[in-house]
This record gives sequence, structure tokens and C-alpha cells, in this order.
Amino acid sequence: MAMRRFDGLDGLRAIAAVMVVVFHYGGPDRLQGWIGVQVFFVLSGYLITTLMLREEARTGRVALKAFYLRRVFRILPVYFVVLAFLAAATAILGIYQSSHLGEAMPLYLSFFNEFAGSNPFGQSWSLGIEQKFYLVWPLVAFAFGVLPLRRRLGITGLLIVGALVATPFTFGPHASGWPVHYVSILLGCVLAMLMHNPRTYRLIQPLTHPAVGVGMAVAVIVLHSFLKPIGDALNQVAGVPGFIWLMAFYPIAVTLLLPAVIAPGPVAKVLSVRPMAYVGERSYSLYLVQSIAAAPLHFLFPSLGGWPLALSVVALALVLASVLYRTVEVPMINVGRKVLKPRQPVKTDVAAAAEPAKVEEPRQVLTPVS
Repeated sequence: MAMRRFDGLDGLRAIAAVMVVVFHYGGPDRLQGWIGVQVFFVLSGYLITTLMLREEARTGRVALKAFYLRRVFRILPVYFVVLAFLAAATAILGIYQSSHLGEAMPLYLSFFNEFAGSNPFGQSWSLGIEQKFYLVWPLVAFAFGVLPLRRRLGITGLLIVGALVATPFTFGPHASGWPVHYVSILLGCVLAMLMHNPRTYRLIQPLTHPAVGVGMAVAVIVLHSFLKPIGDALNQVAGVPGFIWLMAFYPIAVTLLLPAVIAPGPVAKVLSVRPMAYVGERSYSLYLVQSIAAAPLHFLFPSLGGWPLALSVVALALVLASVLYRTVEVPMINVGRKVLKPRQPVKTDVAAAAEPAKVEEPRQVLTPVS
């Protein structure tokens, strides 16, 4: 509660984003970088719920209109800039329709990305999942006033069960098991509620111990290195694809790791170093522009593959992401703050000093998968 910002989360974002891009463009199958998207989902659930819980504790309620405006200014500008660039580039090259971007455009404009299939913006499927979470979760958990922790946990538990039950009924060519991704987000929400409450925080506190944190980090790394063979072994068990089984338990490991990433200690220290923070801050744009970065490399160096291609795509995508971060992301975030500022009451120094510290709004990082 005393922490204003969770610096270690930037490093975790950086690792997840780079892992996904490497996996998409020549990295080894064993890396299973696509499942790094579950890291982003858990982080989103945790951060958004923590922000709303702290606002509720500070003011007695959550200002939903301000919440939605912040999401708009943080997510939409870069998203639509990249989408417009891809539409223009594919139109100029004469592949707007043949690339399937044209037929998917209505889905991208309405944030049903998870149903869009394979095309130059296909990796954005996860934004459809996230946007629906941002839209619905505040209404379910915070719109009706302050709810007891037990009731909020009960609601979240029912949503998790509902997502798991619905998953087997959503297999298809463009929507294979999409409800399971909400389990990852909701696990982050559960962690936020448990860590925010002093009584239930005691259940989580052992995971913040430095030695336990290092052990959890090592355990997650080892688990991740075995995801490919585990997924292959579980493939079609009970008629369920192996990747669904992976997403049913891997997010639990990520959720248990988060306290060590948040709390001061060796894990947070490693993840907070400047290079990690630099990439983590730009990870949203990095994720969005990966196909744009890959296109010229494929054209100029058609024989390039494996790690050389993967690292080249990461480097060029990071350059493009840095440009977008400075010219679009940060300016539009600042515009959003100016729009919201007049709506917030002016506090005296005494009142401001008495408030609990706020977690800074995340520069929302969404997700990557094949």
C-alpha cells in the first residue's frame, strides 16, 4: 500500500514482449513465447484492480467515466495509428484484401480482434480480450459501490468457473477457446484483492520474502522451459487442445510470482534495471509494430531466419516502438491527464499528505501470441 509504482513489472513486461516477438520470428518452439501473453493478462487484472481499489479507498468510490477516459487515451491512439499504417501499406502494395486485413477490418474497429484470424495485424487478437475486460470488470466489481471482499472474491470465482465451462464450446478456426484467457486476467484481479486487504495480505506475504521470490522465479523459468513437451503430452486429452491445458495452469504460476516482482528484493531489483524498464515502457508499441518491423527484413534478407531474424525484428521493432512512445503514447497520455484534471477536486497539502499513495497508471501493455 505504501508503494507508488511497481518498477519490477516493467522488466516482466519487457521479457514477455521480447519473448513473444522472438517466438513469432524464428525463435525455437521450445521457447513457447506465445504463452507470454498470459503474463500480460495477469498483469492487467492485477494493475487495473489495484488502481480501482486504491481509488475506492481514497475517495469512497470509483469514477467510472474517468476510468474509461484513461483507457481511451492510453490504448486507442497507438492502436489506431498502427492499424491505419498497416491498412495504407497493404493497400499501396495491393494486398489489402489478399492479406485478409480488409475482411478483418470491421472486427479490428470494434475490438473483436480475437475472431479476426491470420493477417498482418493478427497478433492484436488479445486486445479484443483486454478491451472487453476493461469495459465489463469495473461495472461488475465496482459500479454498485463498495462491496465486501468476500462478495468480490465470490463474483470473481463465478466468472472464472464460467470462463472455464464456456471454453470447450468455443473451439473453432478463429476462436479456439477464447474464454480461457479471462481466467488469467481474473487471477490477477484475485491477487490484487488479496494484497489490498490487510487480513488476506498475510496469506500472500510469504511470497514477498526475497528467498521465496528467487525460488518462485526459478520455478517459473523451469516450468516455462518444459511447456512445449507438456503441451504435446496433454494434446487432445479429454478432447481439449494442449495449449488450453497450458493456459489453465501457467497463469497460476505467474500469479504466484507477482508478489516477488512487486515487493522489494532481488527479483524486483533485476527486473527494474534501466534497460529492462526502457523496453517494458515501450512494450505495448513493441507488440503492435512487430509485423511492420519484420516486413522489410523479410524483403531485404529473404534467407535470414532463426535467432538472427528474431533479434533483428526485436531491434527494429524497438526503434519503431520508441518513436511511437515519444510521439503518440506519452503525448496522448498527457492529453488525457489534462482532460481529466479539471474534474478532480483540488486538495490541500494536509489532505493530500493524508491520502494513501497511488500506484501510477500503467502504460498499458497488451499482448502477443501466435
